[in-house]
Amino acid sequence: MLDRILRPWVEPPLQRMARVTARLGVTANAVTLFGFLVGLLAIPTIANELYLLGLFFILANRVLDGLDGAVARILGPSDLGGFLDIVLDFIFYAAVVFAFGLARPDDALAAAFLILSFVGTGSSFLAYAVFAAKRGMSTEIGGSKSLFYLGGLTEGSETILLFVIFCLFPDSFATVALIFGAACWITSVSRILAAVRTFR
Repeated sequence: MLDRILRPWVEPPLQRMARVTARLGVTANAVTLFGFLVGLLAIPTIANELYLLGLFFILANRVLDGLDGAVARILGPSDLGGFLDIVLDFIFYAAVVFAFGLARPDDALAAAFLILSFVGTGSSFLAYAVFAAKRGMSTEIGGSKSLFYLGGLTEGSETILLFVIFCLFPDSFATVALIFGAACWITSVSRILAAVRTFR
């Protein structure tokens, strides 16, 4: 829900960064892969309870994730770029939660539930996009994207906020993970209902 509110504030600086990046000859796919590798550094740091350092890598990953799309809009989007962007995003999200489970094994069950919830939101999002493309549907709800973007209660901005809370208040991980996981299931069910209305 927050994505649409934040986009007008986030896009202008990203566009300026993207113009510089494109002039340097850096491709959108290179930014995507570099951002993913940076994001993976959150796993060992969070697993060793270096939460603020982990937060730095998380936020760096998210900035680079926004930058790759802005660069793609300048140099031209590609199917491979869209594929890498969404797949690596979902792996990154699950990896961060996995890291918290490693840090505190007592929180592993809550981490597993949240990852399960991410599977629900991710699979419903991608499955809807597949059949929307088959029908030639399009939307600009999520901005200019490589695939059909179906919104929900828990999207990118909410997930970033979740990770910030985890890193700043790690003792609250289990409680917050269960609440956010439940919100993810509301998103998944709403997408399933949307698919029933649209595709039946």
